[in-house]
Amino acid sequence: MDAKIHRELQFLKAYALVSSLLFGVLIFLAAQGASKAKTKFDEIEVQRINIVEPDGKLRLTVSNNALSPGPILGGLYMKTREGHRGAGLIFFNDKGDECGGMTWRGDDKDGKASASSGLLFDQFNQDQTVGITYSQNNDQRTSGLHVWERSLTPIAGFARQVNDIESMKDGPEKTEAMKKLRDEARESGMGGAERVFVGRSPKGEAMVSLSDSKGKPRIVLSVDNANVSRIDFLDENGKATLSLPERPAEKNK
Repeated sequence: MDAKIHRELQFLKAYALVSSLLFGVLIFLAAQGASKAKTKFDEIEVQRINIVEPDGKLRLTVSNNALSPGPILGGLYMKTREGHRGAGLIFFNDKGDECGGMTWRGDDKDGKASASSGLLFDQFNQDQTVGITYSQNNDQRTSGLHVWERSLTPIAGFARQVNDIESMKDGPEKTEAMKKLRDEARESGMGGAERVFVGRSPKGEAMVSLSDSKGKPRIVLSVDNANVSRIDFLDENGKATLSLPERPAEKNK
């Protein structure tokens, strides 16, 4: 092989190597650009979307009822609630615990309507503390703003007990265990108490209800279906101690 041919072969080898390297760099840059590019769709059809942080931590789900996630409280995933929470959005905080959401449902069977929807926000490490809800059971309807009092004790321990009971086999033992736990939660304050309601009552009244720390209404402002307005001051047993205007029975005393 003469020197000229040898030089040409060396040149071709160098050219092939440089070309391969440049092609590889272009492929890498194209892949990097594609990973950061925004993809646009005219329409998508999915059953669930998860919004996550770069480390994979869940921050938001958008789902139908069948794929609705169970609550995450104190790191515990309550699988027993999975797929039963209605279509909607579920929010998760920086710890990865559930911290509220928006759900909705509605149907009619045998001519009777049943529907509900709500936007709720949870107290940190606890259950909902403020929300806007609507519910209907045939002609019984209520809707409005709610504010709940919640304990500062984290709800995770209570959630684990609920999860253990819900995992039990259906029967009298499970029913009794859940009733006992709910009674204990009510006595300890873990169950919370509604302190404020502003909205429409099941009787069709426009109402503002202010309750004590046990959730018992103590001041109720209302306008009924006959357009009669009233303010009632109530004792802990629900008996009116003062009404403005006075009720007919009170005037006759």
